[in-house]
Parts: sequence; C-alpha cells; structure tokens
Amino acid sequence: MIINGAYELERNKEMVNALNVFPVPDGDTGTNMSATMMSAVTELNKVTNENIKAVVDAASMGTLMGARGNSGVILSQLIRGFAKFLKDKEKVSTKDFALALKEGVATAYKAVMKPTEGTILTVSRESADKAIEIAKHTSDFEEFLTQVCKAAEQSLNKTPEILPVLKQANVVDAGGMGLLVIYKGMLKYIIEGKVEEIKKDFETKKEEKVIVQDVFNTEDIKFAYCTEFFIKTKGADPDKFKNKIEHLGDSMVVVGTEELIKVHIHTNNPGIVLEEALKVGELMKIKIDNMKEQHRHIVDEEEKIEVKSEAKQEEKEYGIVTVAMGDGITNIFKDLGADFVIEGGQTMNPSTQDILSAINSINAKNIFVLPNNSNIILAAEQARDLSNKNVYVVPTKSIPQGVTALVSFDYDASPDENFEALCEVIKTVKTGQVTFAVRDTVFNDVEVKEGNKIAIANGKLIEASEDLEEITLKLIDTLVDENSQLITVFYGNGITEEEAEVLQGKLEEKYKNLDVTIYYGGQPLYYYLISVE
Repeated sequence: MIINGAYELERNKEMVNALNVFPVPDGDTGTNMSATMMSAVTELNKVTNENIKAVVDAASMGTLMGARGNSGVILSQLIRGFAKFLKDKEKVSTKDFALALKEGVATAYKAVMKPTEGTILTVSRESADKAIEIAKHTSDFEEFLTQVCKAAEQSLNKTPEILPVLKQANVVDAGGMGLLVIYKGMLKYIIEGKVEEIKKDFETKKEEKVIVQDVFNTEDIKFAYCTEFFIKTKGADPDKFKNKIEHLGDSMVVVGTEELIKVHIHTNNPGIVLEEALKVGELMKIKIDNMKEQHRHIVDEEEKIEVKSEAKQEEKEYGIVTVAMGDGITNIFKDLGADFVIEGGQTMNPSTQDILSAINSINAKNIFVLPNNSNIILAAEQARDLSNKNVYVVPTKSIPQGVTALVSFDYDASPDENFEALCEVIKTVKTGQVTFAVRDTVFNDVEVKEGNKIAIANGKLIEASEDLEEITLKLIDTLVDENSQLITVFYGNGITEEEAEVLQGKLEEKYKNLDVTIYYGGQPLYYYLISVE
C-alpha cells in the first residue's frame, strides 16, 4: 500500500511541481516528496519478513534518510510517527490507521520550529482528525480511505483561504497535494489489490564520489573492515549504542528508531562490534568487507580510484559542507575553503543522507553546514541530529549568503562564536534572482506571462518583463540603498561572458561609489544570482 502511494506520487510529481507558488522553472515539491517516498520503496523492497513492524520501520528509515526539501522532511516525520504507532500491531484496523495518522501529525508538528498553516501540515492534521471520526463508523478500508481522501481534498481546497499567497497565485498547496496523491495511491491498492507498477526503474541512485590520491597504500587504511548491519530491538536507544562502539573505529553512522537501528562502522574488530550489538537485539543483514583486500583488487584491475586517507590526515578544528548548483559556484566555494560541496540547490535538493554522508566524510572536530537554500535547511538539521559529530547548521538561504558566510568564517574563533557571527552576518546580505516564468499568473500584483523574465528580491517576486537586461538592472536598483557597498553578480550557464561584462560596465557606470564584481556561476535556470552588501 505504501509502495503504491509512492508510485502514484512519482507518476504525478510534475502535476505537484506545477503548483509551486512562484512560476519559476524549479518548482520541486513533487520531485522532493517523490524522491523521499522512493527511498522508502528502496528499503521496503529489502524487507523479507513482511510483518507490520518490519514494513513500517523500513518505510520510516527510508524516508528519514532520503528526505529532500522541507516537504520531504515533513513527509518523513509524518511517516515516522505513523510507524511508531503501528510498530507493535499484529493487524491494523481502520481505527489503528487513523490513530497512526494522528501520531504522524504530532511528530511532524514537533519537527517544525514554526509550523505554517495552509500547508501539508494542515492537510495532514485535518484529514487525520477526520480519519478518527470515520473509523468510528466503518471497519472497511476501502470506504475508510475513500472518505479520508475526500477529507484531505476538502482541506487542500481550503489552503488558499489560509495562505494569501496561494490564493493570489490561484493554486492549492503543493505539499498538501502530494500527500493527497499518496493517499489516493494507497486507496487504489485497496481497490485493485495490486501494486500499479511504474515503467522506469526508480531505484535510488548511489552518488559517484570516487575521488582518489595517486599514491595509496593498503597500510594507510587504519580500520580495515567496513561493517554494516541492522539491529532489531525493543526500546533500545541508538545514541547509547553509538557511544558504546565509537572507540572501536571511524566513519561511524548509527541511526534508527527504538525498534530498528542501522549501523555502519570501519573497524579492526567487527566481532566485538557485533557482540555489543547482540546485547541490544537481534542482528540482520550483516555485511563485512575487507577494505584492504578490496583495494588490492582495484589495483590489480588497474582501476583509478582516488581515496582520501583520513589516517594520514590529522583531525582539524573545522570542516565545512556547503551546497551549490553550477560548476562556477562550486569552484568558488572550494576556493574559499569548503571541504565538501554537495551538488544541489534549486533544481534538486540533496537528501538527509547526502548531507550526512558529506558530514561524515570530513575529519574535523566541528562541522559547519551551509544549505544555501531555505528548502534544504530542514534536511541539513535532520542530518545534524543523526550525526555523531559536532555539527552547526548556519541557516543560509541563498548562494550569496553562503559565500558571505565562508568569507566571514574565522578559523581562530570558537565554534559557538563562529556560529553566532555567521548567523548575524548573513542577515546583512540582500539576494536577488533573475529567471523565467513557466506559467501565467498574478503574484504580488505583478502580472506574469509564461516565458517572461522575472525578478525575485529577497524571496519576493517584484517584476516581470521580456527584457532581461532591463529587469536585472531594476532588480539591482531595488536591492541597493544608501548603506550598500558591494554588488556581486553570478551569471548562469545561459549567459555569455560578453553579456556579463556589458552588465558589469553598466553597473559600474551607475553605481560609481560601489564595488561591482562579476563571477561565472554556471547555475542552471537562473540567469543571474545577485548579492548586495
């Protein structure tokens, strides 16, 4: 049923994307929610013992680690609470299902610092409340889910009355629509009794992060055995187990719930690790690889793989993870000292697992994460909470804020001092974006036609025009005030160097008292990203 819900969303993700309030080409709510659900499908396909606990734990783990964007993180928390309620059930009644939905809502609301009504949260809450009422009158799942879908749709249709921006854009909330689509997929399974397969293979792709030194000796591998397994437990604390084994190796990831814990560690004593795990619960899916032997095999096959040896690297005080889109911006972040640049941003938000993997790849005492997008902050915070390292998530909402944060980073200051300073300095950055409209709309009293160039200042759509240069100059004029000192422009992969230089000349002529800098960003979809400080 969960898989069919995920497939239904995958088939309809573009419809959900089209509900994005801004008529920009990267409305990604459907993509993020679908990617989150497809991570659950990947975990569910590994389940061999199809009891309720195994199924809901797999769904919870999959969405937790695969969560992308704010909508994906909220969805993962809805499923986490849902799974927590059903974990000990041998059979599920409509009443159980309704109460599980309610528990999911409570978990999701707790996960969001400032819940916004008129969103997926409202649709989930109101449909769960209605589900409890419906369950009192029927034990038939087809009738039950049919009415739950109707309740969710009614709640969804009211979202424009709660959020004025939705009403002005003449759309309903995209996240709420995504949730409704999942419910409808579940209902289809109940009616038809089978999973409606999708044509494409949507198995989660593993990132290709194969980067290696020219000279690498197997003796450089400090901990030889890559050890992975699951622990099936009853009431165990993942953090306590993590503390038990952390001295036995490195590259450790311990995540999960009180019922199912996933463990990854590089160690020289896998037997001792497994013995500790046995004290907690039953072991499943044990996998132990000799990394020295793997390396010898790679050398024998003459494959060129670059591997950073943490054994040779002394643990440093600070490590920095940042998110970027475009090869130019990626190189800028690396030049400014970022240790790991995750490819992502407007067009594809990285998952919780992507960010967690980046954090764990850095040999540093304190890790600072710069999401550079408001839609990535929740996933970054979720990765922080899952990591055993000391992680700070600086709430950068744009590439310009991320650049300013890196430039302002003080390697001689304490972690807390840096965090406080960076949170303050990014508030001084005004951000502008120039892209194109993918549909007709009226937003903030600005009439937008499909194909228009549109200007966004600090998250608000302020102008639409057919003239790219004109709208860019107007946007910058809006951002500049008497206190401004610096204008920085990152031009995208649709702009030539000559066009960028012409823009720079006009800006220097107009703003003679300001420093004007132009960089190649290479970002897709956005002609210009602009920073005014």
